[in-house]
Amino acid sequence: MTTIDARLTNFITDEVVVDGTAVGPDTDLLLSGAVDSLGVIRITHWIEDEFGVTVEPGDVTIENFQTVAKIAAFVGERTS
Repeated sequence: MTTIDARLTNFITDEVVVDGTAVGPDTDLLLSGAVDSLGVIRITHWIEDEFGVTVEPGDVTIENFQTVAKIAAFVGERTS
């Protein structure tokens, strides 16, 4: 697990998960119901604050935000 993955997992688990779902790198955050639409907004704001990455509305897709691994890849692409 990368540093980005670990930080995301901790934030999502501690601050966003709505139903106590255990979150791993490949947990489907959206279809499992672990993260709701407000949670996605919180994650995008946190990414912008923590990593200095601008998340455009068009970036918030299932391809980028379905799992911690996908979110970490999205962040990694924009911070490298």
